[in-house]
Amino acid sequence: MMNRKGFTLIELMVVIFIVGILAAVAIPIMRGRIDAAKWSEGKSAMGSIRTAARSLIAEKGNSYTYAGHNNLTTDLGFAAGDLDGKYFTTACYAIAFTDVAGSSPTYVITCTAASSTSTDKPASPTKVTLDQTGLFTETP
Repeated sequence: MMNRKGFTLIELMVVIFIVGILAAVAIPIMRGRIDAAKWSEGKSAMGSIRTAARSLIAEKGNSYTYAGHNNLTTDLGFAAGDLDGKYFTTACYAIAFTDVAGSSPTYVITCTAASSTSTDKPASPTKVTLDQTGLFTETP
């Protein structure tokens, strides 16, 4: 008889089974990493908004009335499209000032996961907020 070398069908099926298990474990882990990478774009833009808000507060001082100043383009000096990226647009960001008498105003920047195409939209979290202390809070 000839001495045949190679894999049997059972050995090939075992290898395919092991690769399937590894893929089933790895895909959810990688999906989370993809969402984290998408949110890094949003957090970066929120940091830019925070810097502009701090500059506005430093420039105007405590005597300035912040009511109604939530427009990112006119109040904080961003041009149209400055905050537009691959996953987030200017419409995804909002800033709210709270004026406390006798002290510097506080502010909260909100980024909501809404993009031009639903396939690019990060799955989780759905919203991230950044306050004046630099604390990011994620809302599932």
